[in-house]
Order: sequence, then structure tokens, then C-alpha cells
Amino acid sequence: MCSLSPHRFLLNLSTLLFFAAVSLSLPNFLSAQSLKITSNPAGATVELDGVPTGTTPLEKTFPGGYFHRTKTALGQRLEHPMVARISLPGFVTHEIPLTEGPMDWIDLHGRHHGQYWLFKSDHFHVDLATITSTFTGALSADTAIRPAAIQPELALEELVRRTKPAVVCLRSLEGSGSGFFITDTGIIATNAHVARGDSNLLAVLPNGMQLQANVVYIDADLDLALVKAVPPTPEFVFPFLSLVDSALVQQGESVLVIGNPGDAMLFSVTKGIVSAVGKFPAAGPGTWIQTDAQINPGNSGGPLVNTRGEVIGLNTLKVIRKNVTGIGFALSSGDLLQMLHRFYPAMEPAPTRTRPNVLEIGDPPALAPDKAPVSSTPSVFSDPTERGFGTLTIISNVASAEVYVDARSVGNAPATLTLPAGPHTVLVKSPGLPDYVRRIDVLGSSKLTLNALFQTPASP
Repeated sequence: MCSLSPHRFLLNLSTLLFFAAVSLSLPNFLSAQSLKITSNPAGATVELDGVPTGTTPLEKTFPGGYFHRTKTALGQRLEHPMVARISLPGFVTHEIPLTEGPMDWIDLHGRHHGQYWLFKSDHFHVDLATITSTFTGALSADTAIRPAAIQPELALEELVRRTKPAVVCLRSLEGSGSGFFITDTGIIATNAHVARGDSNLLAVLPNGMQLQANVVYIDADLDLALVKAVPPTPEFVFPFLSLVDSALVQQGESVLVIGNPGDAMLFSVTKGIVSAVGKFPAAGPGTWIQTDAQINPGNSGGPLVNTRGEVIGLNTLKVIRKNVTGIGFALSSGDLLQMLHRFYPAMEPAPTRTRPNVLEIGDPPALAPDKAPVSSTPSVFSDPTERGFGTLTIISNVASAEVYVDARSVGNAPATLTLPAGPHTVLVKSPGLPDYVRRIDVLGSSKLTLNALFQTPASP
């Protein structure tokens, strides 16, 4: 009679136990499992990692190992993070991070076999918000050449005092970055790499206020994102900053970086100049502004402002290389304006860039206002609690010229308008003539007259 040695018996027993454990694992790790993505309303296009996959409600099959922690060598592993992009015309596009990770796969002998990611759930749902209900308020943007004397440069202390209230610190579970308000309704511009990965962020304001901020848009091509802060009260008004088209940025002009670099004080400031402006494929698509102002991790998404307090770019990255210092890059506000145009279609495209005539300011003439006063959105610079209103009368040597203030039509000249104190952009248009554009500061309780003089064939 043949008998097994105790050693061989134990070996065979351990082998049987191993295969038994593997067989119990097979249903979970080798069988397929469905991932479901739904939306309200339904019919939205779903892209998985940039590839159109179908419309909601969408159900797609993946290996079971994508949903459960890997325990055996037989399980299939998801070796990269996965993001779903859900879009529907008329609604805000959403990005949903589907996975969590990375996680290390280490076998029983302590050997490392790489990293993997897992789906957070087998069902994801998003309620889509309409564009009109999300992107409220109006933008303040300068897209035309202006005389240097119209908007004087500010002392650095005054520049910081005026711009800092509109800068925010954005925090998530993964880290923190910077951003800034671009409307009084709480729309925040920042970098996509700051907002990506979370649907909700914490926005910390310079006065210490903390607000929930919802990620409402991430650009698929540029490193740009839009976040909307939830106001503490319905009537709350956010201070915000004006944007400048990249065509107006001058090489050599002074700039400030405002943001929240890691391991440093929040809302700190560094100073430098514009080193260069243009395309720089090594940094990515878009127009880039190179600066020697210090940009560090945590500054991402914060504003790069000129000495008039206008945003010319979003601080995005720096060159980190041995023996290289003072090379940082901001994605231009021109790229941001192009992106915003899809959400604010009433925003006028950049007018013809001809140098405007001399601004004439004096006592308003005795003109009967033929239009009701309009209340524009608050100006970028002012703290809302300090804001007043002034009167601006616009006349022209061309009858019935169209008048726009801050990209909004206000009727025809002559017109008398009541505007919030602060900077405003006035555009006067007449068919067949170059646009007349002015950037003007309205002071509280002031009365100004703007005479839009066009060079016409009948002019002397």
C-alpha cells in the first residue's frame, strides 16, 4: 500500500486550497460587469477618455477586475484613470472622474507588479444644467487698442488692493490651486488641472469666507476650466476682474502674479515683466505669455495682471530644470475669451483694432435722454460695498450710431446712462465706419460726456 509523506500531503493540500481560492475568485475577477451612465435629460453624448461611446442612458461592459481589487494574477486590471465627458446642446458639459487610484499591485511575495485603477461605482448619474441658468452675469473684457493715457497705471499697493478681493484659493481632496472671479454672479476661471478630478471644490476668499464651488465646465483642449461659487445669500455680489485680449499684451510690460503657492502664505504676490507672447507648443495649445514673475505650484489658475488691474493670462506652469530660473508661463486671456464666447454669445467679438480718437470729457450737454438709464453689471475693480454710480452721456457726430457698454447694446447715440463706478468699455458703431472704442473709468456721483467722433466724408 502506497502512502503519502506528511510533507507531500501538506504540499498537495496547499495546492488544492490555492486552486479552490482561485475558482472562488473567478466569478468576480474574470466575468464581465456593466458600467451604466445616465443623465437628466437623457440623450446626452458620452465620451470615455475622449472617444465618443454612445448616448445616455449608456451601458457598457468591462472586465470584472475593473470594479474590484485585484487579488490574483488572473484578474484584468485597468491601468489608467478614466473620465467620462457628457454633453448635450444647450446644457453645460460635465466631466465625471469614473475611477479612483492609482493602487499598487503587490503579490504575496512582496513583488510589485505595477499600478491599477478601479471604477468608483457601476452607475454614474448627472443632472445637466442649462447654459442660460449657469452662466449668468456679464463679462468685462477689453479687446481693442486704447490710448495709453486713457487708463493710467496704478501704484503697486493700489493694484493689489483692487485686484486681490477677486482672487480665490480652490481646494480639493487632491490638492489646491488658484482662480479668480470673472462675473459678479460667481463664475471663476482657473486651470483644468486644478478643477479636474472633482465635481465640487472649496473656494476660500481673501476675507476668509469659504464657499462651495461647482465645476461647471472643463475645456477638452486647453488647460482651462470654469467653476461657479455658491453665494452665501441670493443677493450677494462677487468682485470680479476684467479680461484683456492677448493682442493688447506688450512685451516688456510689468505684471503681477496673485495666487496661493504651496508652503507659503495665501494670496501672495510676485512681480515681473512679460518676457514673450506667442505660440509655444512645448507648453501646449493656445497663446502663451512667458514671464519672469515667480510662479509656483498652487499659483495655477490665478491671474497674471497688468498694471491697470486687467487679467492678461492664467498662471499655468513653470520650467523646472537645472540651472534654469525665472521662466513661467500663463495661458492668455484671449484663449479664455474665445472659450467664454460659447456661453456668453452676446459678447461682442473683438472690434476692428484702430487707434481711437481723443477722449473728450466735460460737463454733459443739455440733451434730453431718449433712452431709459441702464444698470450694467458691477465693475471688476471695486469692492461691492464701496461701489457708487455715475452718469455717462454718449454723443456722436453720426446720427443714431449704435452704442454698446460692456458688450451690451444700450441703444443709439445720444444716450445718457447710469453706470456703476469703475472701468467700462464703450463701443460705438456705424455701418461703413471704423468702430469707436473707449475704456473709461466712471467715478461715484460723477457726470461724464463721451463724444464719439467718426471721420466721415462730410467731416472737415
